[in-house]
Amino acid sequence: MKKIEVIIRPGKLEDVKAALSQYGIRGMTVSEVAGCGLQKGKKEVYRGNEYTIDLLPKVKVEIVVGQERVAELVDLLIATTRTGQIGDGKIFIYQVEDAVRIRTGERGRAALGESRR
Repeated sequence: MKKIEVIIRPGKLEDVKAALSQYGIRGMTVSEVAGCGLQKGKKEVYRGNEYTIDLLPKVKVEIVVGQERVAELVDLLIATTRTGQIGDGKIFIYQVEDAVRIRTGERGRAALGESRR
């Protein structure tokens, strides 16, 4: 199993949720986060003082899937979130040793509740 973390623009969340649902992904975790990268923030003026906002609002979506779905899912996420501008985000992929559904005690792939494609 693999965990895919994708950091995206907040405005792309609904598109990602729709694409994942259409792809058969039923479970995900979504967090509001802040970060910086090549965008390096922006400058704003408030009451005559200039401020640099280094951390920009982003959304982190976390999904755990079987290994065989990773490449196709990454392609789907790129197609759904890419604008071609700095700040589109990043995708991170991690190995997951195990998963347990607390309610039923199911382990591994059974705990993910993936619909098969």
